[in-house]
Amino acid sequence: MVPSRAVVPSRAVRAFGLVLGAVLDGLLADPARLHPVAGFGRAASRLENRLYRDGRAPGALHTAVLLAAVAVPAVAAERAAERAAERAAERAAERAVALTAVVTWTVLGGASLRRQGRRLGEELRADDLAAARERLPALCGRDPASLDAAGIARGAIESIAENTSDALVAPLWWGALAGLPGLVTYRAINTLDAMIGHHSPRYERFGWAAARLDDLANLLPARMCALVTCACAPVVGGSAVDAYWVMRRDGRSHPSPNAGMVEAAFAGALGLRLGGELRYPYRVEHRPELGFGRRPQGADVAAAARLSAAVSVVCVALTAAAAPVARLVTSALTARLGLGTGSGRAGSGGAGSGGSGGPGRRERRR
Repeated sequence: MVPSRAVVPSRAVRAFGLVLGAVLDGLLADPARLHPVAGFGRAASRLENRLYRDGRAPGALHTAVLLAAVAVPAVAAERAAERAAERAAERAAERAVALTAVVTWTVLGGASLRRQGRRLGEELRADDLAAARERLPALCGRDPASLDAAGIARGAIESIAENTSDALVAPLWWGALAGLPGLVTYRAINTLDAMIGHHSPRYERFGWAAARLDDLANLLPARMCALVTCACAPVVGGSAVDAYWVMRRDGRSHPSPNAGMVEAAFAGALGLRLGGELRYPYRVEHRPELGFGRRPQGADVAAAARLSAAVSVVCVALTAAAAPVARLVTSALTARLGLGTGSGRAGSGGAGSGGSGGPGRRERRR
C-alpha cells in the first residue's frame, strides 16, 4: 500500500517550520530550562580551557571544532529528512516541519528580548532606577552603575536594535537559505562571538576568528533588518524617510559594520540620538552619535520593543516566502556538484531550521 501523501508540500517544509518556530518563540520565549544554547556555551567554555593560547590560530581552531560539532549532525538530520520525504514516507514532511520549528524556537530570542525591554522601560517610567540597573545586564554588557536613566534607556534600545538582527532576522535568514545547518551554525557563530569576540586583553587575538565570522554571517541579514526597520518606522510614529536617511548617513560610522546600520535605522525611526560614551567593566569607548533627535527616555524603550516586534513579523514573512526558492536553488547546486542525495527533484524537500537567543544577551564588540 502506498503511504498517504503528506499534508505539507515537501518544498514548503522549511517555510512552515520557520513560521511555526517564530510563533513558538513569540508565545513561549526562550526555553526556561535545558536551553541548547546554554549547553553549547558550557561546552565551548570547557574546550576553551583546553585550547586557549593567546593567538589567532588557537582561536580559529577552537571556533572550527565547535562549528563542526554542531554543523555535521545538523547536515545529517536534514539529509535524513530529505530521504524520508523522497520515499514519501507517511507524515515525513510533518515530522520535518516539527523538527524545524523546535530548532527555530530554541535559536530565536526575539520574544525574550522584547519582554526584557518592556519591563526595563516600565521601571524607568516608574523612576525605579535601581531595578532598571539590575535588569540592564540581561540586555547588554555595559556597567549599569555608571549610567543615568537616559544612559540605561540608550543601552537598552541599542541592544534591542542589534539583537533584533542577531537574535531573530539573521537566524531566519540562514534558516531560509541553508535549513537546519544554517540555523544551528549561525547560532553557534553568534554565541561564540558573544563569548570571545571581545576587544579585551584575553580575547583580542583568540576571539578574532569568531568575531570575523560573525561579521560575515550578519553582513546581509543586518542590512535587510535595517531596511525593514525603516519601512516599519510609522508603526512607532516615525518617518521611513528619516530612518533611511539616518541609516545611510550614520550607519557606517559605527565600529561594527552590521550593528551600526540597524542601530542607526532604529535611531531615525524613533527620532532619537544614540551612540556616545560607553562604559564597560574593562574599558570605556567613545562612539559616533547616531541620529539627530533627543536623548532616549523610558517610554522609548517600549517603543523600540514595538518596533522590533513589527520588524520581526515582516522578516518572518519575507524569509518564509524566500525559503522554498532558496531550497530549490541549493538542491539544484548540490545536485550539479554531485553532493546531493537526489533531493533536488521537484518532489523532494528538506528540513528547515531555527534561530535562537540564549538567556542574558551580551553586546558583541560593543
